[in-house]
Amino acid sequence: MTRILIYAMNYAPEMAGVGRYNGEIGEHFARSGHEVAVVTTIPHYPGWKPAPGYRNGRYVSEMREGVAVTRCPLLLRERMGGIWRLIAPLTFAVTSAPVALWRTLRFRPEVVLCVEPTLMIAPVGVLMARLVGAKTALHVQDLEVDAAFAVGHLKGNGWLQRVASRCERWLLRRFDRLVTISGAMAERLARKGVAADRIAIVYNWVDLDAIKPLGRQSVYRDELGFGASDRIVLYSGAIGAKQGFDDVIDAAERLARRQDIQFVIAGEGPAKPALAERAASSRNVRFLPFQPYSRLSEFLGLADLHILPQASAAADLVLPSKLGGMLASGRRIVVTAAAGCELERFVAGAATVVPPANGEALAEAIERVVDDPRPEGAAFRRRLAERLAKSDGLKCFEALVVDWEPMALSRRAARAAAAFAPSSGEAAR
Repeated sequence: MTRILIYAMNYAPEMAGVGRYNGEIGEHFARSGHEVAVVTTIPHYPGWKPAPGYRNGRYVSEMREGVAVTRCPLLLRERMGGIWRLIAPLTFAVTSAPVALWRTLRFRPEVVLCVEPTLMIAPVGVLMARLVGAKTALHVQDLEVDAAFAVGHLKGNGWLQRVASRCERWLLRRFDRLVTISGAMAERLARKGVAADRIAIVYNWVDLDAIKPLGRQSVYRDELGFGASDRIVLYSGAIGAKQGFDDVIDAAERLARRQDIQFVIAGEGPAKPALAERAASSRNVRFLPFQPYSRLSEFLGLADLHILPQASAAADLVLPSKLGGMLASGRRIVVTAAAGCELERFVAGAATVVPPANGEALAEAIERVVDDPRPEGAAFRRRLAERLAKSDGLKCFEALVVDWEPMALSRRAARAAAAFAPSSGEAAR
């Protein structure tokens, strides 16, 4: 048995993004016989408001699936765009610091696992581990600094970016081990000065027992009033700046002449109100909230075609986790991805790829795919989904972070580390 402290801004019962994976990691560790404590905040993502049953502004503790969870307050407001997307994690870092330190001294963890986002907790996370002689691991789900400038949460490329990048590099090098979710992100970490032998890759997984091809029409088709001849283009997930939704609405407007092609966008996020306002007069676009996880397989089976939009600025900064569910559903997929990026290579043969920021190309691809009855790419999608199986991903993650097994580093990260290794003077800073 190993004592593990997870320090993360997002945790179950959040069902979108990083919170879901953090929850599954914690619960898997507990089921494996480890003693697990979590310091986090209230469930709030992606709507940036407290989930039902939770209140902000106070500290609370709960037991969740064998995991001792301590929740700390953070600053939220209705519209969490721009700089506010950075203020919220900063407030969590401040409010959680004393609790995390107290929990560490009482719990005496052997492993401290921090999760990015947010890297703002890293100083306290590393200090906690040093106090009790624990190993430190960082699960890099998002390259927070790069993404903040790429999608416009922070502006400019001058002194602010230089300072933020230098602080990021210093913090990343303080961890004993970093696990990230794609080869491109591992390469970026190596470019930031992280030693190649500290970087490992575990792709975000999908539960193949929970999400399966239906082999029939989804009951959602009747519940939502769609006819048998309607072709449903579905997106289910967070709705934010990284997703490039302007392309989707543009494509929907171009396809308005096709009464049989209907767009369903399900989820929450800061970009949703503006998108819903833009599409208010469209008869072929429907917005829904997140659907219950217990019905996710049925809901994903509603699609004749899944769309995975990705802003060009976010290329290689994230590998969208929602891709796993799309693949597991067995339905066809259209992805917007920059030429040569990892997402384009990852889905080769399993999805149709079009360039981002091109609504016309997206509309043409959607129309072409829904009009083609051949299930092209089905075998590729099945094999790719199996590659992302949840059971394998969690076992691999446990081996790296708890058992501390040697890592098989990607060659790309090793090359990047050699090419971009900091000088001895810089490494010492």
